[in-house]
Amino acid sequence: MKTYRRQIREKILQALYTLELRDTDIDSAAGWLLTPEILADPKAMKFFNLLLGNIKEHMEEIDRYIAAHTFNWDMSRIAIIDKNILRMAMAELLYCDDIPPKVSINEAIEIAKKFSSTDKSSKFVNGILDAIFNALKEEGKINKNGRGLIDHTPPRAAKTDAKS
Repeated sequence: MKTYRRQIREKILQALYTLELRDTDIDSAAGWLLTPEILADPKAMKFFNLLLGNIKEHMEEIDRYIAAHTFNWDMSRIAIIDKNILRMAMAELLYCDDIPPKVSINEAIEIAKKFSSTDKSSKFVNGILDAIFNALKEEGKINKNGRGLIDHTPPRAAKTDAKS
């Protein structure tokens, strides 16, 4: 069975973009974007509903995290595509326990490269998500268990000068 997660992320991004520009609800905006292959795949639909549901339910909280880490940027000044990529990745980081944080961040970067109008968008998305992820990790708000879900690499020891 094929995995459609990237395609689903792209469809959700398109739905969020539509929502910003048109007077419609998010379910309608997302519904007409789904392909027959996604609709026929129960695992794909489960992921779609989980991710979209978490974005809808937690958008205010997600936006607060983004706003807190976009210094000197008002949320209204962030490009619509970039803002919605950040929202989607944040929903994955916070509420999709089976997706490693690095995967969520990498997917956001790749989608930014594909959909954003400037080359700097992927760097912007990467920087913001990295800062938010590090803050969430420090606060103990990333609750992912299982192999590969959290990087347990110990921090490097500070280099000492051997000439003392």
